[in-house]
Amino acid sequence: MLSCIHEFIKYKEHEIGVIKKIGSSGQISLGKKFAGQHVLIEEIETGVWILKTGQFVPKNEQRLHAESTKKDIDKAVDWAEKNPPAASNLDEIENRLK
Repeated sequence: MLSCIHEFIKYKEHEIGVIKKIGSSGQISLGKKFAGQHVLIEEIETGVWILKTGQFVPKNEQRLHAESTKKDIDKAVDWAEKNPPAASNLDEIENRLK
């Protein structure tokens, strides 16, 4: 059994692996280098994981990144830039809605 929590395995001065111990709460530390980053964990088979850092889009925001939605948003922003807000007469609006 390893006497330390992690060991670096090196081959020709390149780090090719790190041995870590999973704590009793199921957590593993990746080090301060990765602190605050999002990580995608793919379990490709039992006990074999691939970790990838990156920026991830929440599911409820994914539709905003669709090409058709981007075009609609661009059109809306163009319209808003050409039509600045103006004061509204709420009584007049209410009468039009009746």
